[in-house]
Amino acid sequence: MNLLTVRSIRVLTLLAVCALATTAYASPQTKPPAASAAKSTSAATGAPNFQNQKTIGNSSAPITMEIFGDFECPACRGFFEGTVKQVIDDYVIPGKVYIIHRDFPLEMHPYARQAARLANAAAEFGQFEAMERALYDHQDEWTAKGNIDQVMASYFPPVQFKKFQAFEAQHMVEINAAIAKDQAMGTQRNVNQTPTVYITSHGKMEALPGGGVDYKLLKSYFDYLLRQ
Repeated sequence: MNLLTVRSIRVLTLLAVCALATTAYASPQTKPPAASAAKSTSAATGAPNFQNQKTIGNSSAPITMEIFGDFECPACRGFFEGTVKQVIDDYVIPGKVYIIHRDFPLEMHPYARQAARLANAAAEFGQFEAMERALYDHQDEWTAKGNIDQVMASYFPPVQFKKFQAFEAQHMVEINAAIAKDQAMGTQRNVNQTPTVYITSHGKMEALPGGGVDYKLLKSYFDYLLRQ
């Protein structure tokens, strides 16, 4: 049994305990802060900087949620649609959770790397969240034939999408290196499936059970961590 499995079992047990405890606890209501200004990116200067671009939320949030994902993976889409979107609404917007995306395209998915490159390019213009939503929301459309650009172009203003394409073409080497860096990090952590999720809070990082968890359990876990 590897370290990732041990940690996942421990967190799964904790999630179950949190779910029971939450029924007797009502967290105080907090007013979401005003939307922060769009973060500056390096795209305007033409110098790519892929550090902290594929993120959603405030980096000073008490909980960090890292997701190793594959945009062509049906399980990743299910996790995003059923859990991550609610996390964004209930925890990211109020400043409680910070989400970091890590690219982990699987070899079995022929268009995953191409989708990751486009997402990295969009991230340089502060549009990672919008691109991630579009890729997962319309996964069935672009995975059928691999016509990612054609499908995604219909969900962004033409001028903006052309900037994504131009940046991707100009910085293909750097983008591929950024994806490889995420993959190497995942390999080092024994990631062997997507989505694989890590939660960091109070200086401790824990791996969630493989494939992610549903929103109800994750909410209980977040509320437990926020009470510590």
